Amino acid sequence: MSKRLNVVIALLIVASVVLAACGGGSSNAGGALKIVSSLPMTGSSLTQTQTIVNAMQLRLEQAGGKVCGGKYTVTYEPWDDASAALGKWDPAVETENANKAAADKSIVAYLGTFNSGAAKLSIPILNAAGPLVMISPANTNPGLTKADKDLPGVTDSYYPTGTRSYTRVVAADDIQGKVAANFVKSLGATTVYILDDQELYGKGVADVFEATAKEIGLTVLGHEGIDPKAADYKALMTKISTSNSGAAPDAIYVGMVVDNNASQLLKDKVAIMGDNSTVKYVGPDGIQTQAFIDGAGADVAEGAYASVAGVPLSELPASGQQFVKDYTAKFGELTEPYAVYGYETMNIALKAIEDVCAAGGDPSDRAAVNKAVFAIKNFDGALGTWSFDANGDTSLTDMTFYQVKGGKYESVGTFK
Repeated sequence: MSKRLNVVIALLIVASVVLAACGGGSSNAGGALKIVSSLPMTGSSLTQTQTIVNAMQLRLEQAGGKVCGGKYTVTYEPWDDASAALGKWDPAVETENANKAAADKSIVAYLGTFNSGAAKLSIPILNAAGPLVMISPANTNPGLTKADKDLPGVTDSYYPTGTRSYTRVVAADDIQGKVAANFVKSLGATTVYILDDQELYGKGVADVFEATAKEIGLTVLGHEGIDPKAADYKALMTKISTSNSGAAPDAIYVGMVVDNNASQLLKDKVAIMGDNSTVKYVGPDGIQTQAFIDGAGADVAEGAYASVAGVPLSELPASGQQFVKDYTAKFGELTEPYAVYGYETMNIALKAIEDVCAAGGDPSDRAAVNKAVFAIKNFDGALGTWSFDANGDTSLTDMTFYQVKGGKYESVGTFK
């Protein structure tokens, strides 16, 4: 072998090593990908969010932490967007999380947020970072994805690139608020007083409830925002107790999350107006958690209603039933309804990555993963068979109501 040929071979070897170290420019080179979630892991919502995180971890473990025929490893990090100071999600922390994710190029999917107000902050940051796709297990404010006649909503400022990059696997409040108003009427109520926690989610669902209530002939006696930091609500409940021509309303609807003093609000309602069979008490998914019952006390919470998107765990399709079985075997009894939505978000993220690889693309390309998420149609997942629409919303529209019975929520019916 000539000296010149040895030099050429040596240069080729060096070049191949450099290409491999740089990722090689081929989707077949493999590498490491990261998925993160941003959810409140501090405060009363932890009862719900810990089960969501558990479910996300479970789904990734089932995939062996690998995608694309084992060429890529996937790691998952659950981030906390709450602070001890607020005891719930914190705008400053959520913004910090979004900026951190935007800067870490190994992150290809952002699973979250839990609170709609948090999503409103993160969407434009992550949209400008690739875009980096968001897949929420729990946001329900319609305005994150679409405008509604009762709730002016999404603007182009959420999506500075002009490309949609936010999706959610749960039905929005333009469905939840309307179904809730009809549900209250079905309980025999003709009058209702509405309260909300003045956050994007709570006020949003309460506004849709109010608009629908008026459309279907319910008399709305009042609608006001509460102070989540108030020591008690006895004065407010005393006022409401005479709002119906000197009597109490037939029902009270509350748009809020458990972190915003929801249990105290119920305590004072029962103290002033009696149990929940006397004046019905109804709320959205933000109070459908064991923490709400435990905070108020089982006797006080008895009879209260709350709605959650989807069907009860016992009525999930076969793949959903398998999820419940696997979850229970690993983490114990599952009672929180949002865990399956966490499982589905990781399901979607992994499928999108696999689809990018199957098409010969690069799964570290955020734009490619985002496009693959929006392309998902007729997905056979733990929630059933469903699709994303062009706005990033799910095609599933079922809404289930639960009632507190004996210290636990029990389903009482599913509606559309």
